[in-house]
Amino acid sequence: MQTKHSLSQDTTQPLVSFIITCYDLPIQMICQCIDSILALTLRPFEREIIVVDDGSPNAFINQLNNYVDDITYVRKSNGGVSTARNMGLSMATGKFIQFIDGDDYLVRPGYEHVLDLARYGHYDLIMFDFDSSEETTIQYEDSQEMSGQSMLRRMNIHGSACTYLFRKTIVGNLQFTKGIFYGEDEEFVPQLLLRADMAIQTTAKAYFYRQRSTSVIHNRSDRALVKRLNDMKTVISKLHKLSDTLPTDDRLALERRVHQLTMDYIYNIIVLTGRRTYLDHRLQELSRIGLYPLPDRNYTQKYSWFRRLANTKVGLSLLMKTLPLMKKER
Repeated sequence: MQTKHSLSQDTTQPLVSFIITCYDLPIQMICQCIDSILALTLRPFEREIIVVDDGSPNAFINQLNNYVDDITYVRKSNGGVSTARNMGLSMATGKFIQFIDGDDYLVRPGYEHVLDLARYGHYDLIMFDFDSSEETTIQYEDSQEMSGQSMLRRMNIHGSACTYLFRKTIVGNLQFTKGIFYGEDEEFVPQLLLRADMAIQTTAKAYFYRQRSTSVIHNRSDRALVKRLNDMKTVISKLHKLSDTLPTDDRLALERRVHQLTMDYIYNIIVLTGRRTYLDHRLQELSRIGLYPLPDRNYTQKYSWFRRLANTKVGLSLLMKTLPLMKKER
């Protein structure tokens, strides 16, 4: 069932379509998210706000009466954030797309800078920063213009799709994979970058990420941990297979991300389970698809030292002892 409230009759294409995905959230959080968009220097016809209710136990449309002229509300059966974002993408009409999780919100000073880059530049994609504190700064540094492929090959990109503003025209048939509840962004973002001819990174902190103990990522049940690790392995495997089909430069760019995600995957197995037999089993799976041992690449200092340790039995034993302790200290 879909319930829709259109923002206006203006036929001018919006500059940005904001896609807010929600599931069983406090209405105050959703309102704060919408308010952060309405506070931007965008005229009504320049913005499109699509709120996708992913089958919350109780529909909250009646609690958004104050926004009836500013939003499009759509309710769907519960299928996870991937299907919710895909629905938002299919409905969006703006030149640019911005994903927002319903419990987060935009930080005005930083996001105004992102909007300026979109308005006055010729970028297909803008990567910006995020924070979990209320502190803001108006001093920003922007990278040189580059292709998304160069960004993927040379920089440590953000894994979250919410930290990118991108042109809808580069999306094509790209979608989030249904059924992946952990790491869906990690599959989507690298492929999006490879489609961007011109991209830029800014240090502007434009997105507030709210850390909630009740969020999916903080679920520590055995079932949730297995699902999380399986989803991560699926994403890594799919990207690895995709890289084999790409031209050389694209392949090298995507391989860097695959190898870094594999490093993160091994790290999470150790920290989340603490079981050596389980780690060895997962490493055997990685070995069968050609992703372990980790390849000798000079990506980052962190990758280099982790690779040296993870590729030996002694090093793995050391990681098993030290990583959980380092996690607790943080």
